[in-house]
Amino acid sequence: MPEILNKKQIKDCTESKWDFSDLKALFLNCTLKKSPELSHTEGLIRISKAIMEKNKVSVETLRPVDFEIANGVWPDMTKKGWDQDDWPGIYEKVKAADILVITTPIWLGEKSSVATKIIERLYSTSGDLNEKGQYAYYGRVGGCLITGNEDGAKHCAFNILYSLQHLGYVIPPQADADWVGEAGPGPSYLDPGSGGPENEFTNRNTTFMTWNLMHMARMLKDAGGFPAHGNQRSAWDAGCRSDFENPEHR
Repeated sequence: MPEILNKKQIKDCTESKWDFSDLKALFLNCTLKKSPELSHTEGLIRISKAIMEKNKVSVETLRPVDFEIANGVWPDMTKKGWDQDDWPGIYEKVKAADILVITTPIWLGEKSSVATKIIERLYSTSGDLNEKGQYAYYGRVGGCLITGNEDGAKHCAFNILYSLQHLGYVIPPQADADWVGEAGPGPSYLDPGSGGPENEFTNRNTTFMTWNLMHMARMLKDAGGFPAHGNQRSAWDAGCRSDFENPEHR
């Protein structure tokens, strides 16, 4: 397979003094196309994934559209009348990942319907607690990648990143990157002549995002997670803040 990274990106990897080998990353590619159909969003994922893998991060990429994921905001929608729901299995992969990257194409200026569903399902399990009594996503890092040939990349990014931080993810600096081609029915990221894979701006931001995700995940892991004081649902439930009502998280 030809080298995906450019000389600058390879140089950063070879000169790195950090050990990321115990980190795990999960990319959820919220394309509308089932495998193995070509996904332009996956083309951009490959750059970030290659940087992580050169730094020995364990990386997995999934297309949620390949699974039967029910609509809804409960952890297992088979208990709410759905015949099948693959989300609980994907949630196990989410919990195992130090880094979660939500990726999406742009449609009508918005993230894909699949991306919306994934955020709703992440929300459905956001009331779970970790071993410190914090919400389950505390101590994990989130980012996003966007592709399209119309405007809306920053709009999609702030929606995704806001959602992730609200659920408990830490969002480092420059946690998003995008490629947006000409408005209208022009070439998409991987199409011949698009200029996408060679775009300096996109390559720079994707590189910065990837390193920032790895650095933040490294710092959190070395610190034993996000500090647990004043943010523990278990302590609140036990009456440590008895002068306030305990609102339902959802």
